[in-house]
Amino acid sequence: MRSADIMLFGRLAGRLDERDEGGYSFRYDPAYLALPDAAPLSFTLPLRQEPFPSRFLHPFFDGLIPEGWLLDIAEDTWKLNPRDRMGLLLACCRDCIGAASVREAKR
Repeated sequence: MRSADIMLFGRLAGRLDERDEGGYSFRYDPAYLALPDAAPLSFTLPLRQEPFPSRFLHPFFDGLIPEGWLLDIAEDTWKLNPRDRMGLLLACCRDCIGAASVREAKR
């Protein structure tokens, strides 16, 4: 199972897990939820304590992955499988344009 720390405005917002049995789960960090200025990642991921399970990578996270020629460069440079959405997210989304970024989670 691979995990990613999801950062928003430089703060840990939550963790995305790729489940062993397939699918994904995102959960907001309790410390982030306690912040008075906590903001949701997207309308489809509102602030809550319960996890957001999904059979497929959540659209918000999938939307962070580059497309077109930039994706081709990433796949060729890092020898990534285009079907490995979690691998692409971890490799390509450390420094995204915008407020969100992704880092491989430390166990």
